[in-house]
Order: sequence, then structure tokens, then C-alpha cells
Amino acid sequence: MKFDALKDLMAFLSQAPTAWHATQQMGNRFAQQDFTPLYEEEKWDLKPGESYFVQRGCSLCAFVIPKQTPRCATILASHTDSPALKLKPHPVFIENSLPFLRVETYGSPILATWLNRDLVIAGRVLISNGDGEVEEKLVFLESAPMLIPSLAIHLDRETNENPKKIDKQEQLCPLLGLGQGCHDPDAVFSALLSSEVSHKTLLGFDLYLVPYESPRILGSDSSLLASYRLDNLVSAHAALLALLGAQKPSKDTLQMAIFWNHEEIGSGTDEGASSPFFLDILKRISLSYKMGEEDFLRMKHASYFVSIDLAHAFHPNYKKKYDQKNAPAIGKGVVIKYNANHRYATNGMTAAKIVKTCLKEKIPYQSFASESNLACGSTVGSLTATRTGIPTVDIGVAQFSMHASRELIAIEDHLHLCKLLKSLMEC
Repeated sequence: MKFDALKDLMAFLSQAPTAWHATQQMGNRFAQQDFTPLYEEEKWDLKPGESYFVQRGCSLCAFVIPKQTPRCATILASHTDSPALKLKPHPVFIENSLPFLRVETYGSPILATWLNRDLVIAGRVLISNGDGEVEEKLVFLESAPMLIPSLAIHLDRETNENPKKIDKQEQLCPLLGLGQGCHDPDAVFSALLSSEVSHKTLLGFDLYLVPYESPRILGSDSSLLASYRLDNLVSAHAALLALLGAQKPSKDTLQMAIFWNHEEIGSGTDEGASSPFFLDILKRISLSYKMGEEDFLRMKHASYFVSIDLAHAFHPNYKKKYDQKNAPAIGKGVVIKYNANHRYATNGMTAAKIVKTCLKEKIPYQSFASESNLACGSTVGSLTATRTGIPTVDIGVAQFSMHASRELIAIEDHLHLCKLLKSLMEC
């Protein structure tokens, strides 16, 4: 179990440099396990006991229909996006005969960690195919790595003692090469994409700079995993395995996993957690059973929504940033996240089900609450609880370096999360 789940996670991380790739990977996995793809614009003919998935952009929802009219639903939620640097519409510019890229920040990356690191372009391009129709293609330009060079310490002697704010417009521009004497930005961009697409057929793109470094097991005891996008592909992977591992349809529980896009930028899009995507699906499932409004509302009230995202592990180098009695330790189990102002959706009742399951399955667990003088982060849990009224809990695993270009978790924590979600899905 340990080797298989870890090997699978590392392969998933390697093949999912962007939300587009992650969603494609999960869709392929569900299809291989006989989940039927659905399309929102088409009429659905859902059959009890069958499995389905539907995608909206980089958000995906998969579910297993119960044999009988659903009494409740168990929903696992995570997100597919991570902080990154996104290419602007006209990305290439020439400065002093050198070609650079213009980018803007997506979400809240720790910018310093993106400097002096090998980066590549990944994402999607929209092209015109032979029939004149718009076709989507995912790209991962591993053959053209680049780097954002920092200023030498000799030109900024205070860089270690008094680091200056990074200028996002001027100082986050990766160098593409020496330019070969080309002074046409469009020609440079065309050459950059030439291995994947002809510039003549390019209609649009959503492209990002991503770190070009494979996931790696670290530590003298091989206990740690380092990678880009651990936040939040670790949670997405655990939820994916939990739903795929559900051996058979439940008698009367709807089993669901939803993977949201745009969590890192507030979820306020047509495919984010503030959209009607999830509720639309839930309603269409209820209609397939000819459930009335009363039965639908009863099902929602009896359901359980598990929001899964990573948590801040206690960092001994920065003790004052934590409430040490409520700071989770890396490698010590699944984290239940609390906030008095409901930045996390957890309450005593929704936490109790997690605690009960952990005790039953002998899964270690711990709690997180922020240091009281610091603002608390948030994720999709509170948004979903507000929109749906479904009882919700926020959980995850502890990590170091959240939003850095390379993050760190304990391998055992991921395995414990996988075990917990599988148990919740089978309840």
C-alpha cells in the first residue's frame, strides 16, 4: 500500500504541472475505471449503481450513484490549481537583444523561490484544426527550460539582511536564451511553441511557468516528499484514490468527489467553488431519481462535505508564527482545521465524525488553529457550506513551504489521509 500509493502520487505530480493536466489525468483515470463521462449541455440518463464524471474547465466532479434513492451524500472536495506565473497575452519582449517573457502572478506564490530555478512552460493552447474548428491541446515544453536570474549580491549588498520587494513587472521575467539575433517577439514565441503547435493555427492560450524538477523522496530515513503543487494535488490524489477504491455502489449514499479550479484566486469564477457547478450536479442527480424538493433538501441536510487542503506544519525556525499548542507537526497524522470566524468550516459536530473514524481506523490526527495575531487562510469548505448548507469539515495534511515553488510533506501523512478518505467513502 505504501509503495503503490507513493509511487502513484509521484507519477501524478510529474504528469500534472498545471490544473489542465491534473484534470485530464483524473478524467483518464475515471474513464479507465468505467466511469461514464457526462456533458453539462446534454441530457443525462443516470442509472442506479453506475459511475459518472463531468468536467467544467479544470474542475471535475465524479460520483457513484447508489442503488436506491439517495438518503445522503458523502462528498470529498479538493482543488486542482496552485500558485504560478502566467504568461501575458503578448509574452515575449526583447531587451538589449535578449528575449524575455512577461508574466503575472496567479495566486500568491512565494516569489523569491521562483528565481534562479529551472522553469518550463505548460498549460493549454487553442488551435484551429483542419476542419476550421477550435481544438484544445495541452502542452508541457520540457525541451525549452528557462530561468529568472536574480541580481548578483555584489550589486545589492543588503539582499540577505534587508531583502527588497520583488517588482512583479520588471523582475519576474525569465530569460529565453541569447535570441540568435532575432528581434521579432512574435517569431520568438512562435519558435518557442513550434514543437507543439504552428503559430498560424494558434487562436489562444493559457500558459504558465512551472518549476522543472521532479518530485523527490528526501530525508535520511526517506520520510519526506518534495515537489511543486503538493498544495493541493496531495489532497486531490487522496480523494481520487478514495472514490476509485469504493468497491461497490452504496445502498443509499451518493459517493462524490469534486476537484475545484481557481481556489488559489478566490474561487469566484464559473468553475470555482462559488459557482453553481456542484449544486447543479447534485440537483440533476436528484431529478434522475424523481426526488421532490422536500426529499432533495432532506438529502442535503443528511450529507457530509469534507474539504481537503493542506495545513501549515509547525516550523521550529519560526516558532513565533504559531500557537504551539494548536500547531500540527509534520509526520504526525491528518490535520483537522479550526477557525473561530469560520475561515474553515469545521465545527465540533463535523469534526467529531473525523475523530470517530480516525479512532476506529487507528489513524493519527491532530488539530490546527492559527496564532491569534495572524490572519487565517481559507479554502473551499466555508464557501461550499455557505452555498449548500451541507455540514462541512476542513481537513488536510501538514506541510512546510506552502506556496513555494517546492513544498514538503511527510509521506506517512499522505498515506494516513488516503486511508481516512477511503474509510469515509465506504461508510
